[in-house]
Amino acid sequence: MRVWFNRTFSSVSTALGLIRDADKKECRYHLIYTSTNAATAAAQVAHQFELEPSDLKGEQYLTWCLDFCRLHQVDIFVPGKEASLISSAHSAFLKVGTRVLSVATTAILDLLHDKAHFYETVDLPLAPPPNFRVIQNIEQFNVAFAELRALYPKLCIKPSVSVYGLGFSVLDEERSCAQILLDGSQYHIGLEDLRNGLAQLGTFRTMLLMEYLEGHEYSVDCVADHGRLLCAVARKKPLTAGHGQTIVTHADVQTATAKLTADYSLNGIFNVQFRETGGRVRVLEVNPRMSGGIGMACLAGPNLPYLALAAFDRGAQSIEIPAIRPNIRVTEFSCPLEVA
Repeated sequence: MRVWFNRTFSSVSTALGLIRDADKKECRYHLIYTSTNAATAAAQVAHQFELEPSDLKGEQYLTWCLDFCRLHQVDIFVPGKEASLISSAHSAFLKVGTRVLSVATTAILDLLHDKAHFYETVDLPLAPPPNFRVIQNIEQFNVAFAELRALYPKLCIKPSVSVYGLGFSVLDEERSCAQILLDGSQYHIGLEDLRNGLAQLGTFRTMLLMEYLEGHEYSVDCVADHGRLLCAVARKKPLTAGHGQTIVTHADVQTATAKLTADYSLNGIFNVQFRETGGRVRVLEVNPRMSGGIGMACLAGPNLPYLALAAFDRGAQSIEIPAIRPNIRVTEFSCPLEVA
């Protein structure tokens, strides 16, 4: 089986390695990876690496993907770049003999990428999203701040569409941005400096002003079969960085993850983020892709990338899911690698 992963996040190199480890005896899968960067670590892990054109997007990129599948006789395509668009073209890929492993439909993928729209649709009594307001100008910010600050001691802000937490900041009501910079505080922004900056912008892309959730974060790496959760490994992150993460079993997290999987008919491999406040978990987002910590999750037992691929290839009934080892502490380190 020829399996193609196109350009995506750096965790793909870990995933490819995990699949190859699980497939050593059977050697069922020939893994292809493509990227615009020939020096990517994943190029050293895949059985086959090919360069992608760097100037294509949208329909042009979709056409290139179809041609690539035809040329390289791809059996299964696991899309990263342009995943939403590719999800809408399953029938076109089937015509060239390729099955596409999509996490969700195009509409759901677009919804999950926009946190404001996602939060508006979530029905999760056990783990509701944070209280938030959508803001696009300084007037909306001032109204939202007055409403939320009357309810919560601390607020935060983040873009509605973002990855890796880019743009997230806690509002600091005492220090200026210069003081925050000199103090070396990450993910904070001075309230008055923010007000002044937003006022100068006029209108800006959609941002969310939200209650700040002060507790532990849970990152849940999942495998599902069209709305049925097959496996979920939850990592509890420490409040202080550098202390490792803990594999945990958390009833509310598990139940909430299963409901999200069913409600949005999620499939394949994906990640759900929760955070605690006041002893209660709240959903932050669903990432329709592998997380950066996928390798740590797999130390708990289940080889999630392999299970997702095998379930899609041969059917969920054909896979055996190992028991999860709870309460183990995990971490990861970078490893130097010479690239061709």
